[in-house]
Amino acid sequence: MFYLTRYYLIISILIGFVFYPFQKATGAETIVLRYSMLRPSIPVADLTNLCETGEVSSALASYLRLANQKQDNVRNALCRKIPVDGVMLSKMLNHPLGGMVLNIFAEVITTPSQRASKESLRGAIVTSALKDNNISIMEVAQNYPTEEVHINGDRLMEIYNQIDSILGSLPLPKRNK
Repeated sequence: MFYLTRYYLIISILIGFVFYPFQKATGAETIVLRYSMLRPSIPVADLTNLCETGEVSSALASYLRLANQKQDNVRNALCRKIPVDGVMLSKMLNHPLGGMVLNIFAEVITTPSQRASKESLRGAIVTSALKDNNISIMEVAQNYPTEEVHINGDRLMEIYNQIDSILGSLPLPKRNK
């Protein structure tokens, strides 16, 4: 009897894999940028394209004009890679002091529900850093564990400069060229 039950369990699991295969985990698909009175939803694909090619979609160009932002400044802020030691950064962010720093950043970069923003941000940062010992705002957005990530654009550069300053004081790995 035990073998028959085990057999049905294995068959059920296999059928489940065939009809309901694992879905690939993806990062955010949309960034909702709160900037002054604006609240545009920008596809992450448009921002990724800006980072990779320098080209701006017509919708993104409109938002940049409305926000009075230059394309190159936005591209530099989003795409600039900061070298880090991914393992050390993970340990730091899991330390109580790292949690305090994450609390500050999680007020700027949030989940749509504004719940578990700190944990979501930690996961996105660590995932980004462990890939290649670099992080960028764009990479963090691509690895954010919700379909939407909300960003307070008014404070984005302020936070970015704080991250750069904090990481600038740490021993960093050598860059691969």
